[in-house]
Parts: sequence; C-alpha cells; structure tokens
Amino acid sequence: MEFVIFFITAAIALIGAIAMLVSRNAVHSALFLLLNFSAIAILFLLLRAPFLFAVQLIVYAGAIMVLFLFVVMLLGAERAEDEKDKVAWQRPLAIGLGAALLVEAIFVGFNQLAMEPPTTPEVESFGAPARIGESLFTTYLLPFQITGIILLVAIIGVVVLNQRNRAKA
Repeated sequence: MEFVIFFITAAIALIGAIAMLVSRNAVHSALFLLLNFSAIAILFLLLRAPFLFAVQLIVYAGAIMVLFLFVVMLLGAERAEDEKDKVAWQRPLAIGLGAALLVEAIFVGFNQLAMEPPTTPEVESFGAPARIGESLFTTYLLPFQITGIILLVAIIGVVVLNQRNRAKA
C-alpha cells in the first residue's frame, strides 16, 4: 500500500512542479509550489522521518512561502494579470490535488500509528534531529551558509529594484 501512496504523492509533486513552471500568474505559481512542498513533506512521512515532515511544512510550506508571496506582492506581480484566467483548468486541478494530498496525509499518519517501528539503528536515526544537525553543521556547512547568503542577496535585490521602480513613478 505504501508503494501506491508513494506513486500518487510523487505524481502530485510532479504535477504541482510542472504547473508551477507553466503558470503565468506569479501567485498561482507560488501556490503550486506550496502544493509541491506539501507533497514532499508527505514523502518524508512515508520515509518515517516525522521531524523532516514537520520541518518541511513549517519552514518551507510556511516561512519560505510567506517570504515568496511577500516578494511577489511587493513587486506587484499579482496586479500584472487582472484579466480572467486563460487557463481554466488550474483551479479544479489545484483543489483536486490538494484534497488528494490531504487524504494521503491522513491515511499515512494513521498507518504510521499502526506500524511497528524499524529495528535497525541506521533506519531509526534516519530523520533524527541530532543526525540532521550534525550533518548540516559539519559536512554541509558551506552549502548551508551559501544558501543563506543567496537568499539574503535576493531579498535585498528585490527591495532595491522595488525602490527604483517607485522612484521612477
């Protein structure tokens, strides 16, 4: 049964990613990215990594999406397309995929309660916070810091560009 749920969740993640790329409206793209983040969180839950599931939802689906939507609203990209949606399939697709993802999350959550825990120590510590922190701050410290700097530079760039556009108007 996990195999079927994995493929359904993977399909939702792929469809959300493709819809994010082809959507012309920046807000719709951000919402499809949110669907993608949620599907990836379900995949972490299938891997029996509840900490990564929670972090994926809280950090990416929560904080990063708020940041993206803030930048989109700051730039005024949502006003660029006030006309009616030309792609009418997006809303029913998003509602259907979101509902399927919610049903899967509930199903996987209840199945996790009924399953016996893994027995090997390596599998038990796969998503453990201590192991993630150790890996993040030793092996992957440089990429972690570079990612933070890139995000900071991007935010500063958006604010500077927005200030230039307001000064011209």
